[in-house]
Amino acid sequence: MKNILLAGGISMLGTLLGTRWLIGYLAKRGFGQFIRDDGPKTHAAKKGTPTMGGAAIIVSVIVAYFLAHLITWTHVTISALLVLWLFAGLGFIGFLDDWRKISNQRSLGLKPRGKLIGQAIVAIGFAVGVMYFPNRVGVTPGSSAISFLRDISWLQLPLWLGVIWVILLVAGASNAVNLTDGLDGLAPGSATMVFAAYTLLSLWQFNQWCTGHAGPQCYTVRDPHDMAVVALALSGACFGFLWWNAKPAKIFLGDTGSLAIGGAVAGLAVMSRTELLLIVIGGLFVIETLSVIIQISVFKMTGGKRVFKMAPLHHHFELKGWNEITVVIRFWIICGLMVAAGLGIFYAEWVVGQ
Repeated sequence: MKNILLAGGISMLGTLLGTRWLIGYLAKRGFGQFIRDDGPKTHAAKKGTPTMGGAAIIVSVIVAYFLAHLITWTHVTISALLVLWLFAGLGFIGFLDDWRKISNQRSLGLKPRGKLIGQAIVAIGFAVGVMYFPNRVGVTPGSSAISFLRDISWLQLPLWLGVIWVILLVAGASNAVNLTDGLDGLAPGSATMVFAAYTLLSLWQFNQWCTGHAGPQCYTVRDPHDMAVVALALSGACFGFLWWNAKPAKIFLGDTGSLAIGGAVAGLAVMSRTELLLIVIGGLFVIETLSVIIQISVFKMTGGKRVFKMAPLHHHFELKGWNEITVVIRFWIICGLMVAAGLGIFYAEWVVGQ
């Protein structure tokens, strides 16, 4: 438990202090955000705000994880290293995208094809990795079965199809968070709650772990305690970053942060065998993504009609006259309710099974 709390505290301190330094560094070099021309007019004032703030989150989480293990003199696990690979790897793809925007002095970064190829390379490495490295009782970090609250036995996929499923999950989660990152504080505030949920979920799995605490409803997962270390480090880092990203934002996540956070969310879902439960816990991200899918689909099918004033959904409410801070707080409330519902479903399954 000590290394879990240490990781959370160190990562939060890291983003509180590190982001302040990063803001000055980026501002001095003119590394500011470019605002899309077709976005809400109120966002024009945000032009030039330093971006790539996700770099502070990535560095803080990685340092916090290894430092917590060093202080407590405990072993790192392959499960955590795989999640950190996915987290940092997607963050690097996001960094390249942000850097291209800054270099080209426009709001368009990497070409969609190049961005997807980069995400795919990182996701493939993760997806293949989770299928190997069994522990002493033969449990691998992930599995080829689709999971909800645990692996679903009748949805056991062939290994190659299981790898594709994990890749799709990573792509969906990383892009969902990327779409949600459109208002000051919205994405990091929501992510703080989601990662906190996975901390609690992983701790519960550790307490009911088949490897050490076998019982009728024990969990066949690998390294749940270390997953809690990673999850709280992520939650703490996002919470600390929120100090600087809350309205009026002094720095933006950029794709560096949003892709990394989305990848970490997917990684924790895969490791905890709660892949479909992510739809509930990360419900806000799902809603934002669906709003874009609906908008584009209806626009193409009807030859130009729109369901929302603008997608993703948070922009729709801005254009309806809601203040940005009102949209953010109400969306945080929705996120909190979805997180609570997800944890409630997870716990209820265990209680019923007893």
